[in-house]
This record gives sequence, structure tokens and C-alpha cells, in this order.
Amino acid sequence: MSHVGVPRGTVRKRRSLRQCRSLALLTTGVLTIPVLAGCSSGTEEASRAVPQDIAPAARDAVADGSTVNWAVDALPATFNAFQADADSATTRITGALLPTLFPMDASGQPKLNPDYLESAKIIEREPKQVVLYKLNQQAVWSDGREIGAPDFVAQWRALSGKDSAFWTARNAGYERVEKIERGADDLQVRVTFSKPYADWRSLFSPLYPKEITGSPDAFNDGARTTLKNTAGPFVLRSVSKSKGTVTLARNPRWWGDRAKLDTLVFHAVATKDRTKALADGTVHVADIDAATADRITLARRDRGNNGQPLTHGPGSEITPAAALRSWALAYGSDEEQAEIAQAAREKNRKAVAVYGAQQKALRDFAVRKSLEPAYTQLALNGESGPLADDRVRRAVARALDREELARTVLGPLGLPAKPLGSHLALAGQPGYKDGSGALGDQDTKEARALLADAGWTRGGALDKPKDTKAGSEAEKKDDAAKEKDKKEKEEDKKETGADAEGSEAAEKKKADEEADEKKAEKEEKAEEKAEKEEKAEEKAEKEEKAAAKKKADQDSEDTAASRDEGLYIVGGDNKPGAQAPVRPPASATGASAVHVLAPARAAAAQSTALLRQAGALGADGAAAQDKQPGVAAGAYAPVGTAAPAAPAAAKGQLGKDGKTLTLRFVLPSGPGSQSLRSVGDKIAAMLQKIGIGTEITKVSDESYFKDHIASGDFDLALYSWPATAYPATDGRPIYAKPEPATDGSLLVEQNYTRVGTDHIDQLFDQAVAELDEKAARELMKQADARIWAAAGSIPLFQRPQLVAVDKKLVNVGAFGFAAPRYQDIGFKNRKAAGSPADRKK
Repeated sequence: MSHVGVPRGTVRKRRSLRQCRSLALLTTGVLTIPVLAGCSSGTEEASRAVPQDIAPAARDAVADGSTVNWAVDALPATFNAFQADADSATTRITGALLPTLFPMDASGQPKLNPDYLESAKIIEREPKQVVLYKLNQQAVWSDGREIGAPDFVAQWRALSGKDSAFWTARNAGYERVEKIERGADDLQVRVTFSKPYADWRSLFSPLYPKEITGSPDAFNDGARTTLKNTAGPFVLRSVSKSKGTVTLARNPRWWGDRAKLDTLVFHAVATKDRTKALADGTVHVADIDAATADRITLARRDRGNNGQPLTHGPGSEITPAAALRSWALAYGSDEEQAEIAQAAREKNRKAVAVYGAQQKALRDFAVRKSLEPAYTQLALNGESGPLADDRVRRAVARALDREELARTVLGPLGLPAKPLGSHLALAGQPGYKDGSGALGDQDTKEARALLADAGWTRGGALDKPKDTKAGSEAEKKDDAAKEKDKKEKEEDKKETGADAEGSEAAEKKKADEEADEKKAEKEEKAEEKAEKEEKAEEKAEKEEKAAAKKKADQDSEDTAASRDEGLYIVGGDNKPGAQAPVRPPASATGASAVHVLAPARAAAAQSTALLRQAGALGADGAAAQDKQPGVAAGAYAPVGTAAPAAPAAAKGQLGKDGKTLTLRFVLPSGPGSQSLRSVGDKIAAMLQKIGIGTEITKVSDESYFKDHIASGDFDLALYSWPATAYPATDGRPIYAKPEPATDGSLLVEQNYTRVGTDHIDQLFDQAVAELDEKAARELMKQADARIWAAAGSIPLFQRPQLVAVDKKLVNVGAFGFAAPRYQDIGFKNRKAAGSPADRKK
């Protein structure tokens, strides 16, 4: 990941780069998005992973031939997985082309890949660690050359960090290698480490041929756009930027199980376009969001509706009242309005037809679901501001009902809605343990106590800052008068030459006067605060009463005129703080539910009667357009104005030294980030209960990470980290304590929360050098407990994995932890193997 420097605390990488983990989808937050409180049990928990959902089938039940089209977010920026801009498409495609020596299995553990290795193990521990790899004697590159020690040596030299000519984003573990040499024969590779390395299985995956890693030019540029020499079940046939496709073909030199597919084509398809791509046959496999999953579920449910109109989609929300209004306008005497209404009705008719055709095509797909090997966290930026105080961070964490947040995302999908209890392992992985007890369970009372201890109080926003020197003229005059009286008293005391007893009495009197003055000032401030709160409440009450007196049914001509003049009903445009009114869209009915134009005078007898009849169909006799939940009916303001918010004091918001406790909450605004935004809204509501305000800022997906997360321009943010089988290696740069540089910048590696401790770093360093797996896991549990206690990162839930798959395809879908076996993917019978690649639905 690249880091973006900012003046107030520049982010820079360490020279000795550690392994970079790809940021999981922010929507899905990719949001990505996107695991909650529980007490630590003190022992390793017996957790079970959600099983993968891939429609498994034996290879003899899979037809030979055909093509599968697979959606990816975009064409890969590079085919070199070790470069900074490698992405999820890079990982997906290279997985079918290059050797992975220890892929993850269904439980999230590294498992030896027999296609490339006969064995691999530590053969010496003293005086130095030595690992011996015995290669599969049939393993060859696509040009026919054997895979061997020269490929291992070239990759080590490229990634060791000793040669800056190689542009690499990660070198974790390779810098610990001292030498690589040939073993007893060409099929043996001996790797000697200068320092013990527990995660040695993470090395040499993917393994590139020496032709790519042997020179900086080939490594930096040659592998970005093509891979001429590969060693997987497929080879790279072509890349088409114009079509947005990467095409793989069966590898004729592949020595393992022969690939069932002739070709595998990856298509760049944006998330918002995937429903259409599935329906028209462009792709057979696609990661999807909950909305598309719902459409597929509905399509299969409606299979036997015998041609009846669908109860969902365009037009389904049109009420009888709205339909009558639309008909009245479309066939009224006002020709202009009739033309508009008829065009809208025709547009809606076409939308219904397109939607119906798509739903019919989507019946051929299944939604396969599991939990993605990634988790969504709430990140708290501890670099500056209120969150620099660990008491405030802990208060935020203990205010969260993480079970509710998990249910919000996972519950509707039918997935286990359990909160995640670890930063360094997911449920089902070895060593998983709920360490959240180090921070504490959700407790609103305790959260408020932490904030009070940090100095944030209910009336703190109205107090004058302790270090302020500015004030009103009256305050300045009062201070000057007090100072003058003080000097006069001191002079009088000197002139009178009072004895010691008199001086003591004078001092006592002076102390009493000062105490009385402070008490009077305190009472005065309290009265002013109470008066302000009372006025605010009275004002809010008056506004509410005034709004309630407005007529709910506005004359249609007045409504039309006011809309034309740029006015709107507060809350009627779905601005923040207003509940969206339930009404049919203009595109469906031919007219906005809020904006109903009056019919021509000549058609008053006919159209007015129809409109009155339509309005009478409402449950309480009110016209549908006048019902706007959560909004003061008839309150008018310029278009674009948000509904008025209550004063901070009225909301019970906390403050200190004249400042309210408000945190900047940055969220992505893309169409695939809806679930993250829903979680963000719930978090904001939970924080409001303990007196913390949030200022939610929605930014584009493109700038979310680069301009906000990496640069530290946030207080709160939601983003995801992928799971790993090597937490000691992959977790350290994420939770390492930031270090100040000599130029004033901040070295944060990938710790975008800027929260860390020396003890956490020490535990990671011990674990990565511990060759006893059980002992290493115990060290990681200790590190996780410390990370919880620091309260910079709060794991929420494991992200859902939803994959739409042609229902005739097998061995593909929601893989969970496991890496795909591309050679096993195919259609489950020969009848389905002929034409599906070219099918148009």
C-alpha cells in the first residue's frame, strides 16, 4: 500500500518493508466491508468456521470443455503480486497461473500443495534454522524448464531488500534468509535463515520464474502486463483492455489433474453492473452485494407464479391512490401535464419489462454464501484530538453493541451473526480466542464514567477554556476592579502596620471573600447555562408547535408554485436527519408524490373528483404525498437545507473547555458501501447515547483510503483487513507502534489508527522467531489482548461472502478460507458444457 504524506504528521514507510496486506473491499467495504464483545475464556476456544459453499462434486462428475466467465472489479494493475499496486484481481488470476506452495485450507491453515512439493520441513534448528524443500519431480514451467533452486534464489534476491533497484512492496521473511543452495539433487532446495523464522511457509508463494525475478527490469516492468512463463493449470492467453478481459487457457504442460475448462475468462465488471452482467450472460460467476442476492432469491421464488405480475421491482410500490393520480394526469385536459404523465407511464412500463426479463434470466443462478476471510473493524485515530486519550477510545469501544452491528449485516443473509473476538485470527482458525475481555463488555454506564474521568461533562461545552485569555469587556473590567481592590488592601495592610494576629485575620477574611466570589461566579455560570438550555428547549418546542399547526394538505397550485421557486418540505429530500417519506417515485407514477400539479380549469369536474377519490384511499384520508414520517409537516426552507438539529446541550452532548465532544466519522459513498454506511449510522446512534457527537463525512471510494485512511484524516472509520495464516508476520505492520522520524514525520507502516505499544511490538517479534507453533500462538493471544486494551481497532464482524453462480457450475462459489482449485471447476454434466459461455439471456 502506498502511503500519502500530510503536513500534520507525514506517513512514511520503513526502509525495511514488511509484508503488505491488501485492504479488503471498503464497500464490502468490500466494505468490504464489512464480531463483538465477549469475555476472554483464558483458553483456546473451540470455534467453528462457516463452511464454504461451492457445490462440491467429484471430478468424474464434471464435464470436460467449455468456458467460464468470472467477474472481477477491474483488470489487474499488475501481474506482479509483490508490487504495491497488486490488487484482488492480481491474486485471483495469478492463483491459476503460478505455484502456491502452501495454500490455505478450509480451516485457514497453510497446507502443503502436492502439485509442487513432495515435502518441506525444518531439518535443523541449531545453530541456524534450515528448511529443506523437496520439489515434485514433474513440476515444470510452461516453457518446459524444471522448477528448481535457481527460481528460489532469484526470488529471494529480488525481495530481500538489499537491492533497491527492485520495486517491491513487501519483503517479510526474505530478509531473514542467509543463503539458498541446491540440495542432494536438482529437486532439493536448502534454505538457511540468519534468524529463526516461524512463518517460513509464507515464503515463495506465489513463486515466479527466474526470468521475471532475475533482473530489475523484468521484475519492475515485464511482469506488470504479461506472464510469458507460468506453472499452473492454466496459462495466460491474452489481455484485452478494450474488452476488459483477461483470458486463460488450459496449460498443455500441466502435470497435475487436467483442467476441466478449456478457457477461463475474467471480466472487469463494476459492482453496480453485475446484476445486468449476470442476466445477459456476460458472466457466470460474480461476487455480489445483498441487493443482487435478494433479486436472485426472488427470481427463483417467482418461478411458479404462472405469469402473474411481480410484487417487487419497478411499479410494485405504486399504490392505488398513486395509480389513480397518474391516470388522472395522463388523461386530463392539461395537455402539457398529460404528455409528461404519459411519458413517465411509458418509461415505467419499459422498466417493468426489463426488470421482468432480468428476473427470468436470474432464475438460472444460485447464491452461494459463506463468510469471507476478512473482517470489518472500527478504527479510532489516536494520533490527536479527543481519541489521543485512551479513556475516550475505551469509552467509544464500550458504548458499542457489536452483536447488534453483526446482526445488521449478517442476520438478513442467514449467516451466523457472531461478533469477532480477535484481531489476529478468525473463528475456525487454529489459535482463535476471544480476547475482547481485555477491554470489557458493552457497558453504557462504564463508558460514561470513562468520559467523565477524562474531563468530558454534560455542561463542558459551555465552560470557558481553562487557558483562555480572551473574554467579554465586562469580564475584563471585573478582573481589573478585583486586581485594584487587591492592591489597595495590600497597601492598607502595610500602612497600618497591623500585628501578626491582625494579619492572620485579614488573610482569613480575604480568603472568605475570594471563596464567596468564586461561588458567586459558579452560580452565575450555572444560571446562564440553565437559562440557555431553557431557551433552547422553549425555542424547539415553539418550532414544533408552529410546524404542527401547518396544514397537512397544501393546495396543489401552491405546492407547485413553491417547488418552482426552489422550496421544499424539510425532510422531503432525504437529507441527513430526516426520514425518507414513503412514496412512489416520479419515474413510476408520472408525477412526484410531493409535487402534484393541478388539472386544467376546464377539466376540474373530472380530474378533481378523481384526485379526491385517490386521496381518500389513504388509511387516514390524508393524501399520500403529505405523509412524511419524522418531518414537521409544512416546514419550508430553501432546497438543500437539512432538517434543523437540536442544540448540543439539548441532545446531552458532552464537552470540555468550551468544546463539544464531536468525532469525524469518514465513510465511503459508493453504491457498494451501503452496508458500511448502515453500520456507521448505528455506531453514531450508540455514541450519541453516551454524549459523543459524530460528524459523518461521506467521500468517494477512490479517495477514501488514500486521502483519508492512509493520511490520518479521520477520527473514526470502517475498513477491513484480510485473514492470514501468518499473524506474526502480517499482523505486526498493522499494529506496530508508530515511530517519529528525524524530519518530524510519523512512520506508521500500516497502523492507520496510530495506536500501539512497545509491549505489542515485542510480542510480535518473539512470536515470529518462535519455532514452536503452540508457543507462538500463545504469544499471539497475548498480543491480541494488548491490542484490545489499547482500543485503537475494534473488530466488529467477519465480512459476508455472497457469490452468484450459474447453478450448473460446480466446485466454485463462496470459498471461505480455502484457495480455489481452478482445475476442478466446470459444469456438472456434458449437456451444460456446450454453449453456456455464449448464452445470451
